[in-house]
Amino acid sequence: MYSISEKINITGKARVEKSSFINDEALPSAATIFICSHCGNKNTITIAPYESGFPVMQLYHEDKVLPKSELLKHGMVSETSQRMFHFGELTVNDLPTLYFGTHCISCQSKYIAIFSYGEKQPGLMILTISGVWKYE
Repeated sequence: MYSISEKINITGKARVEKSSFINDEALPSAATIFICSHCGNKNTITIAPYESGFPVMQLYHEDKVLPKSELLKHGMVSETSQRMFHFGELTVNDLPTLYFGTHCISCQSKYIAIFSYGEKQPGLMILTISGVWKYE
């Protein structure tokens, strides 16, 4: 799990076996598998709420890594509603949104995972993995 600081190009989306975790399903961490779109290998990613990831804003700030238009085009994030704008311009489900870089353990293809975690309504904590995308 690492941050990405150089420009990247999204080349495809990997299949994720489970993308939504509710309340205790996400604690102490949520684990799922993504299938490498290059070699077909099954890779496990584990997300620990409040510990994993980097703010998604780092990706689109000054178009450093990916412009907002690319994030939206690939369905990685959505525009945040006005009432939740304090979480940033782009989010997943209007909740705090994070990302991390990872790779296929078999062929070393590089991937970026984007997810959100937070309280959707009182008593309902949701971790949603927007997806895992291959990049160059």
